[in-house]
Amino acid sequence: MPLHTADALILRTYKLGEADRIVVFLTRDRGKKRGVAKGARRPRSRFVGALEPLTHVRVAYFEKEGRELVGLNYAETINSPLALIGPTGPPKGGPYEEGNRGARHEEERRRGRLQAAQASDALGFVGYFAELLDECAQDADADDRLYRLGASMLEALAAGAPVEPLARYFEYWLLRLQGVYPESRGSLSDGALRFLADSRGVPPHRVGDVPADRGVLRELENVHRTLITMHLEKTLKSDRVLRDLRRHA
Repeated sequence: MPLHTADALILRTYKLGEADRIVVFLTRDRGKKRGVAKGARRPRSRFVGALEPLTHVRVAYFEKEGRELVGLNYAETINSPLALIGPTGPPKGGPYEEGNRGARHEEERRRGRLQAAQASDALGFVGYFAELLDECAQDADADDRLYRLGASMLEALAAGAPVEPLARYFEYWLLRLQGVYPESRGSLSDGALRFLADSRGVPPHRVGDVPADRGVLRELENVHRTLITMHLEKTLKSDRVLRDLRRHA
C-alpha cells in the first residue's frame, strides 16, 4: 500500500467502533478522501486536536486500490480554528503599568467579553464552511480552487475578518465554482451588486473593508441560501444551527 502525504482540510468526522473515527478530509492534489483514524477517540491519541472541522493539517495516509477508506497514519496541525479562542494577555503600557488597577481590570473584562463574542461567532461559522465544502467537493477529484477557498476562510477568521460578510463572500465564490451563480442578477439590489463587485477585488481577510450594511448582507444570505438549497437539494444542518443561534443571541 503506497503512503501519501498531503496538506488537507478536515471536513467532518464520524464515530467508528469504540475508539476510532472516520475522517472526511479535502486534499489539495487528490480531492476529497475518507479514512479511518484508529484510536482517534482515545485521550492520548496522536490525532488529538487535529480532527476538528476546517483544521488545516498535514496528513499521511495509506491507500489500497479498490478500498473506499484510506488508513490515516497521522495528522499534524498547521492551523486550527481552536486557535480563535486562545488566551490573550493584559494591555501593556500607559495607565495600566502605573497602578490604575480598576481601569485595567475593567478594560480586561471588556476586551475579554468582546473577544469571546467574536470567537463564538467565528467558531459558529467553522462548521458551516466545512459542511458546504464537504457537500461540494467530489471524491478523489482534485480541485485546487476549492481547496484554496476553504483554506483562505480559516486564515481570514484567524485574521479577525467579520464573519457575516466573510460568509457571503465564501458562498458567492463557492457557488461560482459550482457553476450555479446566475449570470443575470437583476433581482439583487444595487447595494448587493456593489458588495459582490467590490469583494471580487479583495482577499478574504480584507472583506470587512467592503462596505455593506446589515440589510445587504441579509439579502445576500437569503439569495445564497436559496441557491445552495436548490443546488444540493437539501437544507444544511449547520445553516439551521446558525439560524437557531442567531434567534437566541
